[in-house]
Amino acid sequence: MSQTTTFEQPNTGTWDGGNEPLKASYGKLMMWFFLLSDAFTFAAFLTTYGLARHRHKAFEGAHESFTFSTEWWPVPDKVFNAFPFFHGVDWPLAFVALMTMILILSSVTMVLAVEAGHRMDKNDVQKWLLWTILFGSMFLGCQAWEWSHFIAGTEEGRILADGSVVHGANLVVNQYGPPLFADLFFFITGFHGTHVFSGVVLLLMIFINTVNGVYQRRGHYEMVEKVGLYWHFVDLVWVFVFTFFYLV
Repeated sequence: MSQTTTFEQPNTGTWDGGNEPLKASYGKLMMWFFLLSDAFTFAAFLTTYGLARHRHKAFEGAHESFTFSTEWWPVPDKVFNAFPFFHGVDWPLAFVALMTMILILSSVTMVLAVEAGHRMDKNDVQKWLLWTILFGSMFLGCQAWEWSHFIAGTEEGRILADGSVVHGANLVVNQYGPPLFADLFFFITGFHGTHVFSGVVLLLMIFINTVNGVYQRRGHYEMVEKVGLYWHFVDLVWVFVFTFFYLV
């Protein structure tokens, strides 16, 4: 009677099919791959902005005497200085700073939602996801107002060479400066805004699943953690957009 001898595969700590690399599940690993590829896209946009900004000369006069012109790159303080419900005020970057604060707060609430998932606390996950959805929606509302104001422009506008006056901006001409300035504003902030919108949709989906007890029955809230990775990435990218577009 022959006996069959079985040999156990030693655990080498490498990815040999039975182990998880870096203790990350397949789903989280694929999310990291997606975020890495997405980071290259944002890097390309911001690099293009940097090259365009370098090609155009900066305004060399006094800050108070700045005027919009295609001869130089606009000063962000003079473009993004409006605030909702305060017509005529000059608050440089105040509204953009508010948008940034909203996104930072949404990152905090997302962290708390993930932490609650680790504790298997369904009620806390629901609460913090709802706050994150609220902050994300607020950011989208703020960006919609910023776009509408940027497109409408100021009452003064800018006089073109043919004597006509241009107000606001489109993809062809704008009152603020070279055409590339408005083009890159729409592409970069619009691309980021699309990511925020997608994130809010994903948050709504996992919020509904949480309310219905889907993850509680699975025994883990890993989906919340995966969406959290995406949300933190979107927030981090905004830091670079804010730095490149509004501060440089």
